[in-house]
Amino acid sequence: MKYYIIAGEASGDLHAAKLMKGLAARDSKAEFRCWGGEKMEAEGGILVKHYRELAFMGFQEVFLNIRTILANIRLCKKDIVEWEPDAVILVDYPGFNMRIAKFAKAKGINVFYYISPQVWAWKKRRVHKLHRNTDLAFVVMPFEKDFHAKYGYKVEFTGHPMPDSMDLDSPVDKNEIRKKYDLGNKPIIALVPGSRKQELQRILPFMLKITERFSDCQFVIAGVPTLSPEFYNKLIKNYPVKVVYGHTHDLLHVSHAAAVKSGTVTLETALLGVPQVVVYRFSFITALIALMIVHVKFISLPNIILNRKVVAELIQYKFTANTLSRELSPLLAEGEARSRMLSDYKQLKELVGPPGASDRAAAIMFEKLKNQLK
Repeated sequence: MKYYIIAGEASGDLHAAKLMKGLAARDSKAEFRCWGGEKMEAEGGILVKHYRELAFMGFQEVFLNIRTILANIRLCKKDIVEWEPDAVILVDYPGFNMRIAKFAKAKGINVFYYISPQVWAWKKRRVHKLHRNTDLAFVVMPFEKDFHAKYGYKVEFTGHPMPDSMDLDSPVDKNEIRKKYDLGNKPIIALVPGSRKQELQRILPFMLKITERFSDCQFVIAGVPTLSPEFYNKLIKNYPVKVVYGHTHDLLHVSHAAAVKSGTVTLETALLGVPQVVVYRFSFITALIALMIVHVKFISLPNIILNRKVVAELIQYKFTANTLSRELSPLLAEGEARSRMLSDYKQLKELVGPPGASDRAAAIMFEKLKNQLK
């Protein structure tokens, strides 16, 4: 069968690749055409667009790049029609993928939504639009199944795909990791500022300001290989930090604590057992619009999944060097704050579910398509 898969960022590329592997294991004639990245390409996908060309974050950035986005949507629709897939599989990236879902469904193509849009967080009425334009949606948070059921819709919860990509049960040689990246012996505070230029420009400067306040620690930035060392160096200037490119998990394995931008990496950090402070800064316009339409108590995944404050969240103007230092300090000592967070992480791990979420989702998709073709 022919599968057209769309992921718009690095995490989507990772989870979609796992899904492709599961589909290929069941379908010996599987063909993949993709919007994504290197990981999807490595699983045999023909790459139409790299997610680097799709990464616009926030209302203001979307507005400023609306022509490019609309051109990409037109290209995607045209490509789907010409390739004639048996199924379109959408992975997160709702601003783009919800439009493609409507188009593909109208064309009579099977539409699966893996990592369904977080309609519970904003515009709850979109739940009807989601199910009207998809054949089946897969959710990754344990509470989402009940949310959709309230509106009369069935979704599949196969677990969160994050553990699939983390190999949590394999032994880790921390000394070897430190040697590999020349990290020395001081306790490490990881700085995880995101993967998009706009994010780094807004977030990393505030993170860097705390580097001189913890003289007993060393600071290491989780860099992404899609951005050049020159870009990072312009932001880093003379601050005493190192950068590890493309190996965030390695860095977190040897970190004593972390300052982490809001997003899926907050869950990764929790599953790896690293105490963290979550931060984020939107553009002014994005923050203003979000304030009016987003209705959630928390922004970070550990807090959302457990429905209580597990990690501190410093968002927008609450995120300063002073507030970040104040929240990090108690996590560095072997005291109550650190112990409580690590205990909460254990409960979080149980709720997220065991590895194999992507493979379980692939099995359900394949069976549905196979039954249709009988």
